[in-house]
Amino acid sequence: MSFLLAACAPATTQAPAPTDAPPATEAMPVTGSEPTATEAAMEDPLAMYAPDAVSGDIVTAGSSTVFPLSERMKQRFEEEGFSGNLTIDSIGSGAGLERFCVAGETDIANASRKIKDSEIESCAGIGRTVAEFQVGIDALTVVVSAENDFATDITLEELALAFSTATNWSDVRPEWPAEPIQRFSPGTDSGTFDFFVEAVMTPANGDEAEAGEAALLDAANLQLSEDDNVLVQGVQGSPYAIGYFGYAYYQENASSLKALSVNGVAPTEETAESGEYPISRPLFIYSSNEILQEKPQVSAFIYFYITNVADEILDVGYFPVSEEKSQENLDAWNAALDM
Repeated sequence: MSFLLAACAPATTQAPAPTDAPPATEAMPVTGSEPTATEAAMEDPLAMYAPDAVSGDIVTAGSSTVFPLSERMKQRFEEEGFSGNLTIDSIGSGAGLERFCVAGETDIANASRKIKDSEIESCAGIGRTVAEFQVGIDALTVVVSAENDFATDITLEELALAFSTATNWSDVRPEWPAEPIQRFSPGTDSGTFDFFVEAVMTPANGDEAEAGEAALLDAANLQLSEDDNVLVQGVQGSPYAIGYFGYAYYQENASSLKALSVNGVAPTEETAESGEYPISRPLFIYSSNEILQEKPQVSAFIYFYITNVADEILDVGYFPVSEEKSQENLDAWNAALDM
């Protein structure tokens, strides 16, 4: 639709008869005018999902690992013009998915593990069709204090031993000190805990997940916390401590921590992306088709997230997904909106 203005007609040489109606002025389109909002939306259907085009609340909760990445994307989203209220709670992947799939209290769940079939069923039970977006890759990092002068590498088998039945470091390797191991682990609501059990503890316990989890939880000198900063401080406090958490928390505290190689492979962008590093893992955000269709502000944030996260993720401390995975994210977003 174009703007219409009355054109100014030139004076005529012959005056009309007094009884004649004045000639109708012909409306002429004005060229070069600014497009209307309707025209802009027709030309660019994504314009309605721009950060400054939406408002309202967005409620997010879940993984402590994904938390710093989502915080960065929130900051960017607000800098680009979003003026609504966007909250992000760091409560662990399991608790976040429960709030999303059972209580139905949130719009987005952050997770450092893939959603379980049982959680998808819970979502369906409250009318939510899960939409999955992989936003990055993390190298789960095993750390000791910078004051630790004996450990630089550990195998997966030794790592399982260090987080279960070994009492002293010398029980893991004879040449290591006969000093008690102090263990720091994310809590059971954490996706980081779940992934560690899956990748490290389960294979060491006859491929039985319950046995692997029990072995870790029964270990002596074990402190659990959903707050990764508590784990960082615990490991910093002793040369005989060991812990694990997302690479971003190691990177942030690299001056006081030391990352161990696992099976001879150091955690880096290259080894995480290639899968060579044995405990790398995907990072996700989850929403639902119904939420994306009903709440344009949520659709806008997720679109902004998946199309801009590659510019921020290395600085946060994680690694970008492949171009193929980025396209899968866009396809999932379009499918959720029936676009």
